[in-house]
Amino acid sequence: MRAVAMVAVLVSASGCASQSPASNVLVFTRTTGFRHASIPAGIVAIRELGAQARYTVDATEDPAVFNETRLAGVKAVVFLNTSGTVLNDDQRSALERWIRAGGGFLGVHAAADTEYEWPFYGELLGTWFARHPAVQTATVHVIDRAHPATSRLPETWTRTDEWYDFRAQPSGVRVLAEVDESTYTGGSMGTHHPIAWTHGMGAGRSVYIAMGHTEESYAEALFREMLLGALRFTSGDAPTP
Repeated sequence: MRAVAMVAVLVSASGCASQSPASNVLVFTRTTGFRHASIPAGIVAIRELGAQARYTVDATEDPAVFNETRLAGVKAVVFLNTSGTVLNDDQRSALERWIRAGGGFLGVHAAADTEYEWPFYGELLGTWFARHPAVQTATVHVIDRAHPATSRLPETWTRTDEWYDFRAQPSGVRVLAEVDESTYTGGSMGTHHPIAWTHGMGAGRSVYIAMGHTEESYAEALFREMLLGALRFTSGDAPTP
């Protein structure tokens, strides 16, 4: 009788283990330049979305996590409103090797205002931040609704954010969404102004979303859908269509 009970306990424990979180998401929020007040709201949102998708989510400001041992347990790294130089040479090398070997990277908003002196990072992002006008409402055109990051978004989306201009048009990327410069003031990228895109890096995956300046963004249902789809894609749980 005791043996049967023990087997039942073990089976139950095994069942619980099989339902454990499927992957690990590392959210990095270190800043050495401008610091966004929305970072805490972004962390909360990604934790909630991670729980919804059955991911474990760790958030840190410590660049020492970028080493081979720690990254071995990670499926997606999120640079959430980072700024300035945030990694040393060894940490940069560890992150680059991990991404090229199949890791997933999601950059949010000020991730493009980060690591200007690191050529690989510029390739990973596709371009760097240049300037922005004041926060205002604009129209977003979702031009690729086949990708997991944008598949649940409408074709036209009106929202309020800080609309980044970039040093150059992102190169070698698949553009997912553009902001319509005729619907706000201060944009200087022209007719095609990408604000979300994706591309491959070796065996890895990269998504950049230029939105996410305001705290309110992280409570916005459609923006959260975009983040969740991007997390699933960069974690390798949603295939490239």
